[in-house]
Amino acid sequence: MGKIFATDRNGVEHEIEARDGLNIMEVLREASLPVEGICGGVCICSTCHVYLDANWQFKTGERAEDEQVMVEDSGHYEENSRLACQIEYSEELNGLRLTLAPEF
Repeated sequence: MGKIFATDRNGVEHEIEARDGLNIMEVLREASLPVEGICGGVCICSTCHVYLDANWQFKTGERAEDEQVMVEDSGHYEENSRLACQIEYSEELNGLRLTLAPEF
């Protein structure tokens, strides 16, 4: 168990408990943050799009090709874009900071 820090679309930062084995989309949804995740976390939508803090960008691993396509097509792509459903929480990510991307 650890913590992540998520800034919502209103600029409010939330400290959230995170459990190993969940992906970040699930962690955000458990905390009632507005992350749709309409595809259920299978990387075929971009409704869980987040921006990682620069200090964490390279600690979450590389984007797979299908994730890259989804974030580029989201209309809000940045170099630090990720799909929260594609990042599995582990103790190495304790303290992770991210910001929810704008809605479509």
